[in-house]
Amino acid sequence: MPRSSPKPPYRYAVGIDLGTTNTAVAYLDLRAGQAIRLFEIPQLVAPGEVAARPGLPSFLYLPGPHDLPPGSTALPWDAGRDYAVGEMAREQGARVSGRLVASAKSWLCHARVDRTAAILPWEAPRGAAQVSPVEATRRYLQHLREAWNARMDAPFEDQLLLLTVPASFDEVARELTVRAAHEAGLPHVVLLEEPLAAFYAWLSAHEDTWQDTMAAGQLVLVCDVGGGTTDFSIIGVERGEAGLRFNRLAVGDHLMLGGDNMDHTLARHLEARLAGAPGKLDARRWQHLVQACRRAKETLLADAAPEQVDVTVVGTAGRLIAGTLKGTLTQDDVRHLLLDGFFPDVPLDDAPTERPRTGLTELGLPYVHDPAVTRHLAQFWRRFEPYLHETTGRPAVFPDYVLFNGGALTPATLRERLTELVGAWFGPVAGDAWRPVVLANPRLDLAVARGAAYYGRVRQGAGVKVGSGSPRAYYVAVGTPDDDTPDDGGHTAVCLAPRGMEEGVIIRLDEPPFEARTNQPVAFKVFASNTRLGDRPGDVVRLTEAESIPLPPIQTVLRYGKKGIVDRLPVRLSVHLTEVGTLALWCHAVQTGHRWQLQFDVRGEAETPPPVVEETVDETLLETAGAVLRQVFSEQSLAPEALRKALEHRLERPREDWPVSVLRRLADALFDLPREASPRHEARWFNLLGYCLRPGFGDLADGLRMDRAWKLFLEGPRFSGEVQCRSEWWVFWRRIAGGLSAARQAQVYHELRPFLQPRVRTKKTSRLLPQQPASRERLEIWMALAGFERLPAETRATLGRLLLEAFREGRPHKLAWWALGRLGARHPAYGPLDSLVPPAEVAFWLKTLFATRLERKDYVGNALVHLARYTGDRTRDVPEEYRNRVARWLRRLPEGEALRTYLLDPAPAHTREEEAWMFGEALPTGLLLTPHEA
Repeated sequence: MPRSSPKPPYRYAVGIDLGTTNTAVAYLDLRAGQAIRLFEIPQLVAPGEVAARPGLPSFLYLPGPHDLPPGSTALPWDAGRDYAVGEMAREQGARVSGRLVASAKSWLCHARVDRTAAILPWEAPRGAAQVSPVEATRRYLQHLREAWNARMDAPFEDQLLLLTVPASFDEVARELTVRAAHEAGLPHVVLLEEPLAAFYAWLSAHEDTWQDTMAAGQLVLVCDVGGGTTDFSIIGVERGEAGLRFNRLAVGDHLMLGGDNMDHTLARHLEARLAGAPGKLDARRWQHLVQACRRAKETLLADAAPEQVDVTVVGTAGRLIAGTLKGTLTQDDVRHLLLDGFFPDVPLDDAPTERPRTGLTELGLPYVHDPAVTRHLAQFWRRFEPYLHETTGRPAVFPDYVLFNGGALTPATLRERLTELVGAWFGPVAGDAWRPVVLANPRLDLAVARGAAYYGRVRQGAGVKVGSGSPRAYYVAVGTPDDDTPDDGGHTAVCLAPRGMEEGVIIRLDEPPFEARTNQPVAFKVFASNTRLGDRPGDVVRLTEAESIPLPPIQTVLRYGKKGIVDRLPVRLSVHLTEVGTLALWCHAVQTGHRWQLQFDVRGEAETPPPVVEETVDETLLETAGAVLRQVFSEQSLAPEALRKALEHRLERPREDWPVSVLRRLADALFDLPREASPRHEARWFNLLGYCLRPGFGDLADGLRMDRAWKLFLEGPRFSGEVQCRSEWWVFWRRIAGGLSAARQAQVYHELRPFLQPRVRTKKTSRLLPQQPASRERLEIWMALAGFERLPAETRATLGRLLLEAFREGRPHKLAWWALGRLGARHPAYGPLDSLVPPAEVAFWLKTLFATRLERKDYVGNALVHLARYTGDRTRDVPEEYRNRVARWLRRLPEGEALRTYLLDPAPAHTREEEAWMFGEALPTGLLLTPHEA
């Protein structure tokens, strides 16, 4: 058989720094051995004007029908282009902020939104064009490909492409970045961590001299503060067989904190002067102010900067001149706010605060609570200090060298503050007046791209390689029959892959022996740790909560055999850190050739389930409970009305105390039992199943249980003509709403829509509603739909208006108040933030309600509080006047003071009482909802 010809070598190694606020490209000719060069990126710099720039600002502008003259966004290679990226997008977006997509990279790692849905610009006006974070990233990369191909002699997609990501990016964010590259026409990219790329940039200029100045045991701290993220890494100098070598020793946590937050801090400071208080400007004018403050910051921190810069924010339509606000930012303002706020002088034993800071929630992104970069740096160093002692053998460890990187650290003042602080931390140990040696980085905004291009040379076998591999170790949780370890919030787990695992390596675990259930829902709990050291593949360890990071859930059914029999199958696991830099996990049958890839959930539609306090229950009790279920539904020897009392007796505890593990076992049993003996049986079956599955998430296998539950919707209730069965049917869907995908929630809504409008007379029938629902059933329907937090914001707004219209016709039931409060809540219970009803719409609801005579009832106060509650994010907050009006109204309620405190507290809900209100009843014992962050 003839051999296929080898693939020709790459012509160029291309480094792509896909930054939060700026993208840069550098390249190296692998054949000619030339120096690393910067690719000047052609882009729109003004309507109809194209010019090359050193970087491509990571902004996307989606013009409205009358924003720009025809042809303004045309490019030399695409005359019909209807959007703009780069410099013009940034400048035009400063004037029309509701059409500007910014910080797409930060949104890629935001688990509280559907990252594949069209949600950006976040503050877009209703009806305006929007794209997903993945799509925005795709357009940036597509522009790079097209711009390169228009100017260079080799296709961009055929080169060795090194795409950089934050070192702390999790597996989902990496997968989505790779997906965006593929969709941009770049099928082959290699991911490289940004701090490592920055260090490679320094190496590219010192590869022949670094061994003359560095010594074994020394440490290099890489401090990378970009537009949206902060990354810390430690690189060690070690003695190898052929001399000194580098090894990446530590990587910090993902810190969503950077230059964007600094811009917002300056804007809030200036807003207080211009408008009288932070939060006064509407979202659109606020974005104008942020963009203006960004430009002012860059001017005031530059060399030979002026003493002050004037900032102007134009008025809104109708008050363009009279509404214009003017203010001034001075050098003292900028230095005080940025140095003291983001780089304060703190001791090494200081720790970041966990209290939410409203100044960091303006963008709707999950920024860290504490803006002090220096506190996060101190915590990072302390965490890895024991390992550094062990690795280097030094009695005292400190960073001998510091490499600064990232556009946010471009001002020399900020770098000097960090250098002084590190010197103060370690000076008493390293020597009086000691300071770390600062490694030269002449272009902090371009170093990552240049270093990535150099790494392409390293991958070809030349240059100086930094030992790195995976920055984390990976583990899979296992259950052991004799595991009597006290519950410490941790997990018994098997190490899948150690820290430092090299790309391309496949690790197969033959020991310890694993068993997996086939042909039924199974879930794998996978964890990462960047602090555990020395674990080897196959080691059984105890992971504590503090040292483990839960990865997105892996839920699947291992299909095996033609008959689909449920069985236990001996398996082994394998893990592959791909050449691209993503993680692949496989399950192999030991006795056959079957294998299954275990894929992380990268859809972003639901978060990793909240932590469950697992409780082991006597198996005998569970078996007797299962027997009770069979007596009711199979044998019919026990009346449905006696079911609850019998189960409580067998399980030796009241229903309210059944833990998640018991509830889900009962649910699995119910799925396999018939319900059609009578309407009473079906009603009780739905009631108990919904109770056992609530709130639709919490256990790793719940996604697969929801697939089984959805088949019930497709079938409909067997006794659809019975009011009791239909009412329990809607209670069932309300209880498990959190486990339904956006598409499934939408399908339920569309089937119900004809029956929701109070003045529409329809003869249409439905398998779900064979007759017009009675008042009680209608309330249950409204409660179910109100709990569908994945419905689009427009749909939820429509539902709210329909419900509000019913409010005008008479005194609304307290359950209707619950539904309205849930539909317009500012803090969702589980859903994505992009599905929240816009604040202007909720303000209209509040205005309408206050025009009526409101009953002084706690349930009314609860609903009003959730509609007006403060978040600190002006894209979610209703105008302050409505929040103040609610606060005044609450003064006459017996529980009003507690509700007032809650109204004004931006900290997310996490109390049992609050969760019970949000879900309509108490959550299962052991299910702990973590606070939802903005």
